[in-house]
Amino acid sequence: MVRIVFNITRKPFYTHMKSTIYLDNAATTPLLPEVSAAMRPFLEQHFGNPSSIYSLGRTTKMHIEQARESISKELNCKRGEIIFTSSGTESINKVLFAAILDLNCKRIITSAIEHHATLHTIEHLQKTLGIEVQYVNLQTDGTIDENHLADLLKSSSLKTIVSLLHANNEIGTLTNMSNVSALCQTHKALLHMDTVQSIAHYKIDLTACPIDFLSCSGHKFHGPKGIGFVYVNGKNKISPLLLGGGQERNMRAGTENVAGIIGLEKAFLLAYQHLDENKAHIFKLKTYLHEQIQNRFSKTILFGNQNLNESLYTVLNIGFLKNPQTEMLPLSLDIEGICISSGSACSSGSENQSHVIAALKKYQDYQPIRFSFSILNTLAEIDQTIAVLDKLLN
Repeated sequence: MVRIVFNITRKPFYTHMKSTIYLDNAATTPLLPEVSAAMRPFLEQHFGNPSSIYSLGRTTKMHIEQARESISKELNCKRGEIIFTSSGTESINKVLFAAILDLNCKRIITSAIEHHATLHTIEHLQKTLGIEVQYVNLQTDGTIDENHLADLLKSSSLKTIVSLLHANNEIGTLTNMSNVSALCQTHKALLHMDTVQSIAHYKIDLTACPIDFLSCSGHKFHGPKGIGFVYVNGKNKISPLLLGGGQERNMRAGTENVAGIIGLEKAFLLAYQHLDENKAHIFKLKTYLHEQIQNRFSKTILFGNQNLNESLYTVLNIGFLKNPQTEMLPLSLDIEGICISSGSACSSGSENQSHVIAALKKYQDYQPIRFSFSILNTLAEIDQTIAVLDKLLN
């Protein structure tokens, strides 16, 4: 197999967009050329249906299973525990519905700052099936109160699933997966970790840190959109959410997105092959931007963990004291060719304040601006962003 060398110093390839600086990688990431190249044969030549018995079908089926094997090895789990899905959202829905309908859970413990894929699904289950829902307390920086989680777990004998983000997509707070795993094992609760924002950015060993479910979406780490997977611990016997065929080991009906699976695998392996250098590069950008904003703008705060070393290194959420200028910052930066966000991409059409920021009640006077970085960003782009912020605010 020919190994393609991954060079994080190369120039961004989205420069066809005039003067665009893309700093919204928590929403989605550009597809890497290596990933596109890996996918192309499965869009053009290897088009066989993986369920077909002839050679064209067997070829695509073989590559799907190879991708499953590659991913499972990196996560230190069994190949059959990886089920390909269309997205992180589908993976989360599959887990929560299965926990209630197949595994007899009567209670869900979560937090108020989960992604809406989790919160809206839980609200639906509560409304339609009468499931008990409890919310773990949050620290002022958005991290969960582990003592309160322990109290909640011991407060009821109802079979429970805990569903929490590993890394918050808006403010970058991290959940200690090992500690939560230990608590859930002690109290015989199931555990789902939403790793959509953190997988491929951190090493995850599912043997050393046993959990029941894990969700992933490929477009968060330079893979294609429309593909993800869910890890289902083999001890949990669940039914498919989508019915109509025996694909994905009878766990998800529907012809597989072969090119998407191949692209997901390629992006996943590239990320882990270069994890340390990628992290160092991105963290340098994050800390540099934070220092520059601190030095130049006095009325700002940092959302999330105040220690940058203990938060998701791809996300920096700065609060600018609200005034007409700062409330227009997302649009003003866009006009200047800088792509940022004020919250989750899934809520961008809402007129309401981010539910994550709203949960951090003491910060209501600040306009959140989320900068999120990838290996394709450069220090020169950060300097240009600072210059534009200076022009807009000073």
